[in-house]
Amino acid sequence: MSNPISISQFNTYVHNIFLAEELLSNVALFGEIGEVSWSGNSVFFTLKDEFSVLSCVSFGQDMAKWTFKPGDSVIAHGSPNYYVKGGRFSFNVSKMEPYGKGELFQKFLELKSKLEKLGYFDETKKKKLPAFIKRVGVVTSETGAVIEDIKDITRRRNPMLDIVLYPAKVQGEKADETLASGVEALDKTDVDVIIVARGGGSSEDLSMFNSELLAHAIHKAHKPIISAVGHEVDFTICDFVADVRAPTPSAAAELVSVDIISLKRGVDQNYERLCRIVDSFYQNQFSMLGHSFSRMVAATNLFFSEEGAALAGLKLRFQAQMDSAFVRVAHDLDLLTTKLSNRNPVALLKAGWATVSDENGVKITSFEDVQVGQRVAVSLSDGKINCNVISKEKI
Repeated sequence: MSNPISISQFNTYVHNIFLAEELLSNVALFGEIGEVSWSGNSVFFTLKDEFSVLSCVSFGQDMAKWTFKPGDSVIAHGSPNYYVKGGRFSFNVSKMEPYGKGELFQKFLELKSKLEKLGYFDETKKKKLPAFIKRVGVVTSETGAVIEDIKDITRRRNPMLDIVLYPAKVQGEKADETLASGVEALDKTDVDVIIVARGGGSSEDLSMFNSELLAHAIHKAHKPIISAVGHEVDFTICDFVADVRAPTPSAAAELVSVDIISLKRGVDQNYERLCRIVDSFYQNQFSMLGHSFSRMVAATNLFFSEEGAALAGLKLRFQAQMDSAFVRVAHDLDLLTTKLSNRNPVALLKAGWATVSDENGVKITSFEDVQVGQRVAVSLSDGKINCNVISKEKI
């Protein structure tokens, strides 16, 4: 909990807040005078509208020259003040004037009440501004400072934004007709949003924006409408009917123009953060992969070390078995060689054996195959003898 302070300290602090706020200096308010009381040369009274009441005070007034009475519609110029000693809030009025001699304000209230009953101010039916705006229609004077301010701000914030101007009268006779025509014309184009704008002025200057004709045009429009009329303290029918109210034309320009520089800076920052996240991710993955690879290499080395020893033993056993097999095969081969040598026909012939064949070279192996008088060939180890069979005897 914060340390407690005195009432005087608190009231002084609140008082200084009002003094330091520049936007609250020399504010113009319109309303109806309520209760009035005097104390010396100071008049205390209230200003009210349909929903609120404000305590006011004006110092140095002459009662005999005070011409205002309860029920009068007025414009009060001044600044808010917080009375330190009494702890009371009031609006200090430095200048006061009739609001359109009461008639304009009364028409304003009547039209406001009528349109409110028709649902023209229904917040649930207000259209939202598009997320990405490429073209902006502006209904305002082509010669005033308003359009130049809007162009300057949008160029600085978003040079790609396209501004389409519908030149309209913003005060004077039939100004409301040109304003309504501008809204209707731009609503048929490809603009994304429409700004109805005008700089500050007196209540009479802004009366064109309290037009029922303009209110109907705004209410029927399909495109979102931004009202940027007068200063922040000025309110018109146009403000209530529009989808969005901007306190000033400059503020409306900021509403429709994305700050490209700030957006690019944000994109760059997000890109850098994303790069850092990706780098960190891959570093972690590479580190994990390195650890996994090291474990795999160690496991592989261990496997091959163990399997290598087993393989070496298996190799020795295999070599021994192969040597034994070769010895047995060599012995068997020697035996076969001896047998073959013994059965070699050449060797038999050298031992005195001979082969007999007939004239056609067919071997004669039986006594019965030879006839007396038949010519035969006797093959020896070193030659052949051709003979005639003279006789034959069976053993």
